[in-house]
Amino acid sequence: MPTATDFKDYYAILGVSKTATPEEIKRTYRKLARKYHPDVNPGNPKAEEQFKAINEANEVLSNPETREKYDQFGQYWKQAAAGVAPPGETNANAAGFDQYGNFDDFINDLLGGLGGRTRAGGNYYRTSTQQPDDFTGFRSQAPAPDTEAAIALSFSEAFHGVQKLLQLDDETINVRIPPGAKPGSRIRIKGKGRLSPFSPQRGDLYLTIELFPHRFFQFSGDNLTCEVPIRPDEAVLGTQIHVPTPDGEVMMTVPKGVNSGQSLRLRGKGWILPKGNRTDLIVKLQIVSPKDLSEIEQDCYEKIQSNSSFNPRSAIEEVIL
Repeated sequence: MPTATDFKDYYAILGVSKTATPEEIKRTYRKLARKYHPDVNPGNPKAEEQFKAINEANEVLSNPETREKYDQFGQYWKQAAAGVAPPGETNANAAGFDQYGNFDDFINDLLGGLGGRTRAGGNYYRTSTQQPDDFTGFRSQAPAPDTEAAIALSFSEAFHGVQKLLQLDDETINVRIPPGAKPGSRIRIKGKGRLSPFSPQRGDLYLTIELFPHRFFQFSGDNLTCEVPIRPDEAVLGTQIHVPTPDGEVMMTVPKGVNSGQSLRLRGKGWILPKGNRTDLIVKLQIVSPKDLSEIEQDCYEKIQSNSSFNPRSAIEEVIL
């Protein structure tokens, strides 16, 4: 059985961090392999030993499955991969290990699936808990694992607040979502996570909010944005238009001479904040030209064209390379 002194830090051997991407590991390995290759260092036993070490490190870290075992179980990763119990657990049967087909099954059940992601009741959820660096602490009481779930809401449900029935495993949970939930925000529900394998305690349930796309409103930071079309004459002369907001239409003044793409701000008409106040609604104007004109409209536009002195392209007339 390996001891702590037998442990090989494959990340240190390659000189990469534990968060290194597969591409970084591959690139670093190739660079080191060229440096320590026996053909480049004939008769150099230290280079040969280093070459073997970086090959061993690359073999483990370049494989997602073996890297996961190595990251989770440290010096005992080979036993975990082979389904063998770690050293020092002579009374593993007392903890129920004999009920499982192999060591992986035991650890998966003990740690709530090792962070696996499962679909239940129309929502994806995963369990998470802190894992010990070795297995000497398995005889003591383990913390109750928390559960994470994603719940999808419409804009209306998130804005006004809603109560939802969430099915997790065999339990139906009544969840109240407060007004103003935003995409990515998390709600904690105490005592509704999974049971600890060694006590009647339960962890907490964390819900991550997801919103279905809305056909009119979008988020821009804390504010809401929308796009409103206006006619050319409304842009030139100015006007008042009705604009939808999350809680009903309001009248907005469009000043004369606005440009297509220009944004106007409706203060306090955006999303609900935790303290109850509101963010802003940013209205982006889009000038839309009519395609089918009546005779009067055609005549008016022709008169404007023939009598207008305004040249919107004056600033680019002298552009040269």
